[in-house]
Amino acid sequence: MSRFWIALIATVLSAPALQPVVGQLLPFGGAREYVQDLRERRAAVMTALGASSALILWSAPRRVYSTDTDYEYRQESNLLYLTGLEEEAVTLVLVPDAAGPREFLFVRAKDPFFELWNGSILSPEDVAVKTGVTQVFPQRGTEALDAFFQGFLTGESSASASAAAAAGVAASPARGALRLSVLQASESASVDPATARQLAWVRETAASRAETTVASASGLLERQRRVKTPYEQRVMRRAVEIAAEAHVEGMRVARPGRWEYEVEAAIEGWFLKSGAMSWGYPSIVGSGPNATILHYTRSTRQMRAGDLLLVDAGANFQGLTGDITRTYPVNGRFTDAQREIYDIVLEALNAGILAAKPGGTVEAITQAVRVAIGRGLLRVGLVTDPAAVTGRSAQIDLWFPHSPVHGIGIDVHESLGVLVPGSTFVVEPGIYVRPDTLARLASDPAQAELARTLSPAVERFRDIGVRIEDSLLMTPGGPEIMSYRAPKRVDELERVVGTGR
Repeated sequence: MSRFWIALIATVLSAPALQPVVGQLLPFGGAREYVQDLRERRAAVMTALGASSALILWSAPRRVYSTDTDYEYRQESNLLYLTGLEEEAVTLVLVPDAAGPREFLFVRAKDPFFELWNGSILSPEDVAVKTGVTQVFPQRGTEALDAFFQGFLTGESSASASAAAAAGVAASPARGALRLSVLQASESASVDPATARQLAWVRETAASRAETTVASASGLLERQRRVKTPYEQRVMRRAVEIAAEAHVEGMRVARPGRWEYEVEAAIEGWFLKSGAMSWGYPSIVGSGPNATILHYTRSTRQMRAGDLLLVDAGANFQGLTGDITRTYPVNGRFTDAQREIYDIVLEALNAGILAAKPGGTVEAITQAVRVAIGRGLLRVGLVTDPAAVTGRSAQIDLWFPHSPVHGIGIDVHESLGVLVPGSTFVVEPGIYVRPDTLARLASDPAQAELARTLSPAVERFRDIGVRIEDSLLMTPGGPEIMSYRAPKRVDELERVVGTGR
């Protein structure tokens, strides 16, 4: 163990109010800094909510994988953002203009039978240490939460001990108009049963008092999460660093005759080895024609000499995820055709990064990428429309069918506004030459002539899929390329893949 980690652990352990929970990983940088950052996030949300309101957030439900086996648990992103808790059966309530405590957590009560099968349930004291929320109430079902809102909305109290404790610290009974903010404020076809039950509960609760309405908090939380705090920026850098190093491990494993899953195993093994306890999204490891499938996740093909391998993989490190894609030849040497397409995509990536400015827009990056892609596609004969050089030709979409920019953070695809310092995002151009795209064109009489014209180029570049993606942090001086440790120049890729060094 290095002196750095010894000093870090000693510092955290010396803080009586921040004793780490036994058996839990230490937060990046130490518990004190993380808890303070969580407090500041909640304070910012309450400022945005304003007076005469309350925010209610529920933890994610468990998801069944098969019969009595669940998927690995993944916390609801906004609750994770505001509390850092990864436990289920948690409810957070924020009351911005309360005279006393403004933050309340309702958690699962200790249950020896549940803990026998599933592990320890955090005590209220442990929850308070991890989150910085001092008002923590254990409950079975929703008894304490019900009592809290009964006291808040009507001024009445409850008989049970834990419920009475919650009601006793509730904010003073609300006066006048009150807004209860939740993520999902209306029914839709996509609402799952757990969300429907929560929505029914909040509506019933609101109905117990006149002048109480239900509103959506999703936009507010989405906007706040766009700009990362200085602490989040450091965690994000580490998440991307781990992912970039993992990509290099995958490059060293790639060889003709090996299987896609061997590269995936090397990458995800590095995640775990580095303290990133899961991927941030299912890894994409596609060779040959599989490189032209945008969300290919099977990893079951044996790689062959002459294949390109497209790898899109990111690590979830302490709740934050970067997003990196690299494409390279499994035998360590690009063919002429592969190199032509790769150079176009790399040029587009560099153009997109150059267009990213503090205060700039997603649209400016998108346009710069499309201009570079359009020029390249026209040059190699994959489009015929001269307007491609302006980036505005629909023919570009035949081979580049997705947006080149999105936000990253707790979710791998996050909302992104103006690129202010603290914004984290990706630039990811790609070209995917699928013969079935040409077949689709040929089946349309209005496009048949275009299909015939493009046919020689499609045959030359058939089954070539290239995407190159960097994770970036906007700073006052411009974009910082967090994923720089993952090689992307042709000479670097051929050296690492060809020699394993």
